[in-house]
Amino acid sequence: MDTLMKQAVDAAVNSRYPQMHPEGRKLLEEVLIRKDLAKGEFLINEGQTCQHIVIVGKGMMRQFYYKNGKDVTEHFSYEGCILMCIESMLKQEPSHLMAEALEPAVVYMLPFDTLQKLMERSWEINMFYRKILEYSLIVSQVKADSWRFETARERYNFLLRTHPEVIKRAPLSHIASYLLMTPETLSRVRSGAL
Repeated sequence: MDTLMKQAVDAAVNSRYPQMHPEGRKLLEEVLIRKDLAKGEFLINEGQTCQHIVIVGKGMMRQFYYKNGKDVTEHFSYEGCILMCIESMLKQEPSHLMAEALEPAVVYMLPFDTLQKLMERSWEINMFYRKILEYSLIVSQVKADSWRFETARERYNFLLRTHPEVIKRAPLSHIASYLLMTPETLSRVRSGAL
């Protein structure tokens, strides 16, 4: 039995659908595929079609894309978090997003085609998937609203409050791009000058 897998599944399920019974969790564990990644290794490259929902067991991942020659961080994932390129996976089209390990990482991949078959058999798996999609939609909306309405300091403080692991573990350049600010602006925010 992979203890790390069980911990990762429990963390992911508890964050989205904590009512899931042990039988539903076991169904997930039976189909997950473990992948070990070295620091800097890519799980998904631009142009690939996303085929998996990924649960991070260990380490930190980031999703990013290139815009005007610069990489822009879209999302961070760490232990117990779920990672996916949702548009690519649902449309089965190539992704513009890439997923890179910021630290040595262990991830557990849930093949999308397997998930669809499980959803036909299990109402709980169906609910878990629904909660993943709902959460993803809410996160996207909160992030868009943050970019539109909040100051650089407010965006930083929200990230610090909601995801302190990102502040502790991710490189400052990636945090700055995630918050849509320059590294210099992030330094001023962190020092209290802004």
